[in-house]
Amino acid sequence: ATTQQVRDGLVAAATTGVVGNPGAGSANRLLFVGSGSTTPPPTTNCTGTNDGDVAIPDNGSAVTSAISISGCDRNAATGSEVEVHIDHTYRGDLQIDLVAPDGTSFRLKNADNDSTDNVDATFTGNLSGEVANGAWRLSVQDVAAQDVGNITSWTLRL
Repeated sequence: ATTQQVRDGLVAAATTGVVGNPGAGSANRLLFVGSGSTTPPPTTNCTGTNDGDVAIPDNGSAVTSAISISGCDRNAATGSEVEVHIDHTYRGDLQIDLVAPDGTSFRLKNADNDSTDNVDATFTGNLSGEVANGAWRLSVQDVAAQDVGNITSWTLRL
């Protein structure tokens, strides 16, 4: 396995949200290594990144960016992560959704009054009801006038 595959396997096998007082910037993950003589190998290929720029039109229709996951023969994890990087001059204008291969949509961010620039965030959620393999889409819509931006990259960790 590559270093990245080992890292992704460890992250995918860890339980989120159980470390008390993890401190700022902590991933808050606890790896259970089990007991007994055998440890199953980590599932690989359950992470993808799309770093192709996609322009977000001002007060327009939603745009999408896709990541295709294959070789991940399980459902997505309860602590799946969507790391999003969007350059935009007024992030409050943005509504962001993750769309699963079966078309189910998961709201990551509602439009609001946040006047700060850019979205650089990791959203964590329970996607365990979804099969991991398939084309996942990040859907972004600018719902107000006067500001534009683009999706610069996003990573999906299932």
